[in-house]
Amino acid sequence: MGVIAIDLTANKISTALFRTDGDIVDSKKRPLGDLRATQVGRFICQQIDDFIKKAETHQLSVKAIGISVPGIYYEKTGIVWAPNIPGWRNYPLLEDLKKYNYPIRIMSDRCCHILGEHWKGAAKGYKNVIYYSVGSGISAGIMVDGRILRGNSNIAGAIGWMSVDEEHLKAYSKCGFLEYYASANGIAARASEIAKNDKNYDGLLDKADINVQDVFNAYKYEDPVADKVIEDAIRYWGISIANIISIFNPSKVILGGSVFGPATQFKHRIYEEAAKWAQPISMQDVTIELSQLGNQAGLIGAGRLALITAEELQI
Repeated sequence: MGVIAIDLTANKISTALFRTDGDIVDSKKRPLGDLRATQVGRFICQQIDDFIKKAETHQLSVKAIGISVPGIYYEKTGIVWAPNIPGWRNYPLLEDLKKYNYPIRIMSDRCCHILGEHWKGAAKGYKNVIYYSVGSGISAGIMVDGRILRGNSNIAGAIGWMSVDEEHLKAYSKCGFLEYYASANGIAARASEIAKNDKNYDGLLDKADINVQDVFNAYKYEDPVADKVIEDAIRYWGISIANIISIFNPSKVILGGSVFGPATQFKHRIYEEAAKWAQPISMQDVTIELSQLGNQAGLIGAGRLALITAEELQI
């Protein structure tokens, strides 16, 4: 017996076939490229069809399918809100999947990240853990007393909208304060803006189409724009983590997402910044660690989601 897991991100789809004991039998990663709207939905179905055939090849019967999506999933309607995928602001994903005769469970990537780490990663054996993810956006997978916290509309953990400033700029309405300053997209966009507006600047970031890796590379060479942007990001990561620690009193905060990665070098500085602001006893109780699963956290979490679904239905 086995389950199929799918991890959809803003730019790729990862698929895996798990045995019910948790072993990965086969997996594949595919870029989304220029796909949009219904094309992405059809692409997901193609991956499912492919892995149903793989299950047959391995003589495994598929018991359930788990899907991680980069945004909000509304269970009552089957709609996904994933604005980083073109045409997915209100996409009827469940409608695409009705042709399958398997139980299908869909959750936000926030939930799947913490499920994956709790199953096979740094959160294994812990009941109060936060997965702090920094990629194109910023989010938190929250486990409290062994249960995933999802909120009234499955939006709990959308911490990219957390603010640590009293002044509201119009730009924050598009992505939130924290994402504006400290996400991969935010870091790149802010560095580009500062570089263009400084007529005396002729450093490494004086070019078109800056990405976050460009900013980290420039930071190594003490580029003043990169230094300003990265130092702000470190401060805001630390303060936002402090707020999370004060609210939820976790045993661990796990740093994940594509930015950690290159931002791994700042782990101790993030801890020091958090310690300035967090409730002191809660801060003493917590460790800040790196993800053990890296970019597979969502995929492994989707696999765990499928297994839980199969177990609940006793199939």
